[in-house]
Amino acid sequence: MDEETYFPDTDLDFSFTSTTTDRTFPSSSARSSLARSSLTLSFNESRLSCSTTNTSTTNITTLHHRKWDPRWSAIKAAANLSSDGNLHLHHLKLIRHLGTGNLGRVFLCQLRDCSSATFALKVIDRDTLSNKKLSHVQMEAEILSMLDHPFLPTLYAHIQASHYTCLLIDFCPNGDLYSLLRKQPGNRFPLAAVRFFAAEVLVALEYLHALGIVYRDLKPENILLREDGHIMLSDFDLCFKADVVPTLKFLHCKNGKSKWSCFTAGCFGSVAGSEDEELVPEFVAEPVTAFSRSCVGTHEYLAPELVSGNGHGNGVDWWAFGVFIYELLYGTTPFKGASKDSTLRNIASSRQMRFLHVAEVEAAGMAEAKDLIEKLLVKDPRRRLGCTRGAQDIKRHPFFDGIKWPLIRHYKPPQVVGGVARKRGHVGHVKRRRWFWKGLDCLMMRNINKGYPQYCFLGSNIKHINANYYDYVHNNKLRKNA
Repeated sequence: MDEETYFPDTDLDFSFTSTTTDRTFPSSSARSSLARSSLTLSFNESRLSCSTTNTSTTNITTLHHRKWDPRWSAIKAAANLSSDGNLHLHHLKLIRHLGTGNLGRVFLCQLRDCSSATFALKVIDRDTLSNKKLSHVQMEAEILSMLDHPFLPTLYAHIQASHYTCLLIDFCPNGDLYSLLRKQPGNRFPLAAVRFFAAEVLVALEYLHALGIVYRDLKPENILLREDGHIMLSDFDLCFKADVVPTLKFLHCKNGKSKWSCFTAGCFGSVAGSEDEELVPEFVAEPVTAFSRSCVGTHEYLAPELVSGNGHGNGVDWWAFGVFIYELLYGTTPFKGASKDSTLRNIASSRQMRFLHVAEVEAAGMAEAKDLIEKLLVKDPRRRLGCTRGAQDIKRHPFFDGIKWPLIRHYKPPQVVGGVARKRGHVGHVKRRRWFWKGLDCLMMRNINKGYPQYCFLGSNIKHINANYYDYVHNNKLRKNA
């Protein structure tokens, strides 16, 4: 019931009482990331002392791609009313508790003076964290401040109040991809839906790697669904940063249409094309020199080099991307054992990955999907797809043929069980338009039967039109409806 509790609308600042717990997000599975602990934070009406509260916020940027979003204007208006020009906790009203993460709690909130501006507020109690965990918090805040991408969260404000760190980010009302996956028949997405979600995750990872950020925590639980059905990657406290040198390369590619011709409404059509070659410029920004020895992540998604503890780099994200596609297709991960230890042994062993035999997923396009997974789940990172030229190599794989990558944010999300519901206003608009034309037909036919002359108003001009014209329109519409 805690998740549904609504907090009173008071003028008091709010603080949080923190105790350690093993709870995780209600929508998440039992899989938790390694090297983490959870906090539970409860609402407390006691006022934060003004003498002991040190509140600060990040500067409000004007360079963000969503700078015209009304939420930016609402935040600016609230900050301008503050004596120091910053956004504070008392500007926010808690609506309900969304869930408990690995380092803090997340609340749905809105600005007190603008109920239409809703956000997610991640609250972290720094006094309960070790120095290592504090570095994870700092890393997440730093990375969030760098992001400017449709499939990654926007950091609207970074508030330091007393011993709490509060991150104001996007609220995704449609939950996470893992919860949506569990609603599907057999816990599996159709192939077209897998291609859609995988393509958007690939673009998000490409952007992170271009900034020199290795994600290290890819899994369906960390992929949230926006209001429009597109994805948003979340949780960046396990990331690490490395140097990246962008380069421009030229590649010989076959020119012509791919065998997959469209990516709209989850539908892919098959066509044939020419085989002419052309020289295509290719921008590559991949942190190939990234290196870390930290063993962090979710055990079912750990790469072999991470399990061994000998050090790892950017390749751990492309391994996890292969596991991610496998889980969306088959409803489980490829190396899952009876326990965490057996899963890690399966990953570290020399045994090759095997595909489950499920009749429902043996459909057209599965050969390409399996080939991509096999190339991503190569245990030697030096031969793994994506480790050298990053997402560009993966984008060229036949599994993603036909996708117009610059337009991907405008693609229509697939219709799946428990997915984004169609807005009622759109349906009503279509029905009203349909009844308008039916009513107009009845009116025209009634006038024709009475023998009245018909008129069509175009601007300020009145044109006399023969009744035969309306007979043509009416009969033509009857043919179309038939």
